[in-house]
Amino acid sequence: MSFSAGVKSEICKDGRLKKCCAAAELYGVLLYCNRFDEAGIRILTESKPFAARLENLLPEVFGLHFDVIYREPDKRGKLDLRITDRDKIITVMEHYGYTSGNVLAHHINLGVLEEDCCRASFIRGAFLAGGSVTDPSKRYHIELVTDYYGVGREMYALFLDLGFSPKSTARGGKYITYFKQSEAIEDLLTLLGAPVAAMEVMSAKVEKDMRNIVNRKVNCDTANLQKMVNASMNQTDAIIKLEESGLLPTLSDKLRETAALRRDHPEASLAELADMFSPPVTKSCLSHRLKKLIELAETASNR
Repeated sequence: MSFSAGVKSEICKDGRLKKCCAAAELYGVLLYCNRFDEAGIRILTESKPFAARLENLLPEVFGLHFDVIYREPDKRGKLDLRITDRDKIITVMEHYGYTSGNVLAHHINLGVLEEDCCRASFIRGAFLAGGSVTDPSKRYHIELVTDYYGVGREMYALFLDLGFSPKSTARGGKYITYFKQSEAIEDLLTLLGAPVAAMEVMSAKVEKDMRNIVNRKVNCDTANLQKMVNASMNQTDAIIKLEESGLLPTLSDKLRETAALRRDHPEASLAELADMFSPPVTKSCLSHRLKKLIELAETASNR
């Protein structure tokens, strides 16, 4: 089961709805389903729990039943529910404020959504019919897709009224309202009635953040180790040049001691090498001596 299917299944487990909220949810379904006009109502879905929920919602709100239900998925894995009886269609449309024979364009009738609970139910129905959410372990994305321009714009405004900050776009003649921020997706899933899925998004974010922290630390440690190795190689090469040029025996005792320790311990860090002196020297002191050896080797090479 995909993450999106799991979310819809979780949402459909809650069947406790007030009559007004049931009507609002069904309204969201109709404005985001495959067909909603005077010629018919058609809802295609891959979610069996959603299809079962619709079979309960329609009689609860209108005392009606679907005329056609294809319970076996088609080639695309879709279940098909339809209302074809004209009287039923008119009953449904008039309930949501449509006048028979005068449906020019679909809009959201906010008179049906006066309460916040009804607005949440409307968005829930829209998501069940025309929404999807990406697995948060891959990326953060949730969207609601409708065929109607006015509905897309008004859904955007409805989200703003509820304190969300959505984005919108058009794609292939569809109008999309979407979110890409994990926090917004968590809040929206909670609003829709999927708190378990919201926790999964939160857990995925924590896991990604921890992985990023570990990766940054590993990359930083690797970079520091590479710098240390490069520095040690440069210092060792300088000491070899001083030996080959015969200059090493002419250096001060401190520089000869530094050269000997670095040559014998090329893998040691600056701090580890500083502790090998008797008595130990500071890292700053040791760094100065090693830079001096490199400068002397460069001078010898240029002669």
